[in-house]
Amino acid sequence: MEFNFFAGLDEAGRGPLAGPVSAACVILSPDFPVELLNDSKKLTEKKREKLLPLIKEKCCWCLAYVEHDEIDRINILQASLKAMKIAYEGMVKKLPEWCKANGIEMIGDVKKIEAMADGTFTPDIDCNVKCEPKADGNYPAVMAASIIAKVERDHLMIQYDEKYPGYGYAKHKGYPTAAHVEAIRSLGPSPIQRMSFDWNKGKKKKK
Repeated sequence: MEFNFFAGLDEAGRGPLAGPVSAACVILSPDFPVELLNDSKKLTEKKREKLLPLIKEKCCWCLAYVEHDEIDRINILQASLKAMKIAYEGMVKKLPEWCKANGIEMIGDVKKIEAMADGTFTPDIDCNVKCEPKADGNYPAVMAASIIAKVERDHLMIQYDEKYPGYGYAKHKGYPTAAHVEAIRSLGPSPIQRMSFDWNKGKKKKK
């Protein structure tokens, strides 16, 4: 089967005051119902949760995190790009077995992959990669990556809510809401706090 290897890359969690930044890389299967996809921010939580297992089942994908302490060391932009790089490299490792399972012949090496990253910077990966603002609303593979990165990070922050009660992570996922800022002031920084971020910029609604 002839196949165009097009990888979508996106991150989630650049804006929060706590927790990791996540990134995903996805190559869609030839028969994936792309009409179901959209930018994760434009989908309801219910739709994102429904799409996640479908993407995981049918596509070649990988998820990566860069933790809060490394974000503090290298800054959030570099951490986001590093997470994308790790996700891409993990996806490439899965690719031969995924191709075999889907009857797809790999011709040449992984440098033949075309990749698109959401945003204005490209990760340092060994293929022809481009970036584009709002790519998560224009390219189905990037849409799928945005869904994985968003949903999996949300799941992780819910787990952190149980581990570190009082901060409201299950509700705001670490974003700078007024309630989150007040919790930091009352309880002090949590073990997953991004210490390099300004905690005083509380917002009433999550971005």
